[in-house]
Amino acid sequence: MKLIIQIPCFNEAETLAATLADLPREAPGFDTVEWLVIDDGSTDATRQVAFDHGADHVVRHTSNQGLARAFMTGLNTCLRRGADVIVNTDADNQYDAACIPVLVAPVLDGTADIVVGERPIQVIRHFSPLKKMLQKLGSWVVRIASNTNIPDAPSGFRAFSRAAAQQLAVFNDYTYTLETIIQAGQKHIAITSVPVRVNEDLRPSHLVSSIPYYIARSVVTIVRVFVIYRPFRFFSLFAAVTFLAGFAIGVRFLYFYLTGDGAGHIQSLMLATLLMGAGFQLFLVAFIADLLAANRKLMEDLLYRVRSAGGQ
Repeated sequence: MKLIIQIPCFNEAETLAATLADLPREAPGFDTVEWLVIDDGSTDATRQVAFDHGADHVVRHTSNQGLARAFMTGLNTCLRRGADVIVNTDADNQYDAACIPVLVAPVLDGTADIVVGERPIQVIRHFSPLKKMLQKLGSWVVRIASNTNIPDAPSGFRAFSRAAAQQLAVFNDYTYTLETIIQAGQKHIAITSVPVRVNEDLRPSHLVSSIPYYIARSVVTIVRVFVIYRPFRFFSLFAAVTFLAGFAIGVRFLYFYLTGDGAGHIQSLMLATLLMGAGFQLFLVAFIADLLAANRKLMEDLLYRVRSAGGQ
């Protein structure tokens, strides 16, 4: 059994050494533990620090492509390197590496294919009250969208079985954390969480440059993934609301018309016609989107078969 611990990095020369120093070289249930650093187009000495401090593998993007793409590059590289289990952690040493055996335990005993490390959000001192509240709210939204029960959706401390890694395909280029949970729920991949410890803060988050920006990007990610994986429900909901609004306005016009006051409400008739027509078109979009989603599922199944057959 091989475990590969992957670390996506972008200009992490100052913190990467401390992160690598804490990583284990042995773990219960594994014959081999290797370290992989993904250098996402860093302009500092991240790559050299990785080699100097014992990384077994370093892959590099020639330009910065974002955390999500670095994450997927890591997964694909781990699969090619023969990983049976993959652990993803951050380069800022946020997560306590001593928790890795706890993190991988559900994968090893076959109870889950993805495990998310649940941070003690309420006691993390460098998290502001607003950030704690937003973390809780965001995790709740992801649980609703994904039909899973993950209390700390933005956590990047995760373990993946080989089968789960072969099925994941992240479309968003901002962050993988929310999308992979929603994918797991939609694809019926067994996912769970375990409590983990965190270390002291070494630097501000690269991902959360500002709370409003992070909220906006997270909302876009959730909506986009929901459209990709539940297109019929998404568009038919808007179609129903639009059509029913138009229908209600049309009934109102009909009432005034039958009572002899229809001439003063022609605008209502025009609005009702417009809304009902838009609602009908949205229903058509829902069916077309559902057909596209079915085609995407077939392509993802094909990708999974290719990865499995090719040892990736």
